[in-house]
Amino acid sequence: DMGVNVAVVGVTGAVGTEMLRVLERRDFPIDELRPLASSRSAGKSVVFRGKEVQVQELTADSFEGMNIGLFSAGGGISRDFVPYAVKSNCVVVDNTSAFRMDEDVPLVVPEVNANRISEHNGVIANPNCSTIQLVLVLKPIHDAVKIKRVVVSTYQAVSGAGYNALVELKNETEHILSEKSEEFDRSIFPHQIAFNALPQLPQSDAFKENGYTDEEMKMINETKKILEDNSFRITTTTVRVPVFRGHSESVNIETEGSFSADQARDLLSRSEGVVVLDDPSKQLYPLATDAAGKDDTFVGRIREDSSVENGLNMWVVSDNLLKGAALNAVQIAEKLL
Repeated sequence: DMGVNVAVVGVTGAVGTEMLRVLERRDFPIDELRPLASSRSAGKSVVFRGKEVQVQELTADSFEGMNIGLFSAGGGISRDFVPYAVKSNCVVVDNTSAFRMDEDVPLVVPEVNANRISEHNGVIANPNCSTIQLVLVLKPIHDAVKIKRVVVSTYQAVSGAGYNALVELKNETEHILSEKSEEFDRSIFPHQIAFNALPQLPQSDAFKENGYTDEEMKMINETKKILEDNSFRITTTTVRVPVFRGHSESVNIETEGSFSADQARDLLSRSEGVVVLDDPSKQLYPLATDAAGKDDTFVGRIREDSSVENGLNMWVVSDNLLKGAALNAVQIAEKLL
């Protein structure tokens, strides 16, 4: 029995819950699962492979005897506790932004740059959810016909802001539909999210000096790091929409050489982790409602952009909790084995 001991940090959160499902569904070879969370959740239990497992409070000693640590409890927690895991010889796959841009930390999407995993010094970073689905589509095209510039606008689901954000959207929608006179008491979003589109993600998505948000800069910097190309030009606008699960992205690509929509469809349909859904005559294109619960990243509305020399537009959709988070982390852990 070649099983490993796996600690899951933030196990009761939206991504942590998904991590357990993915580990179970993919038959990840686990001897001992150690579910970890804040003192608030300690004492709760999670169900894994049909058994109830007690959630333990995350402490400096939580990683003794653990081989792999999957972290998804926010950047501050990762900054504080990942060093303890590494000291205990527990290799960390971190789903926060804490270490993504560190020079000695590989930032990995297995279909794109699995070769970087072996260079880790105890920590491998999972990219941002909106970055992962983007690079899955950009990498094959960039390899085939160098990309000069990318313009991305996102339509991001509220589950990206955590479990409480899902509750807030549901409650706010009910509040508005019931036409109550009193003001809705919101805590996650700075503005109404129901029936709205916010050009800033959660409250923590601060604006930078340059007028971009944290999320926009994450996408820009992470994409460049993963594609390992400093000449790569990309600009982003990230938007939160009242969708429960699944991020959608409008992607405009300008390439060095000519590359037709048909060539793009053919290439992407052969690319690992990507499914082309593109038949306008049948109203077939990727939808967040269809991508929810699925492992793949879906692409459609592939068409030439005649406003530039060599341009393509496409619509890219993926489940932000799966490939955007939990699944990608588990795939990295599988490669570690």
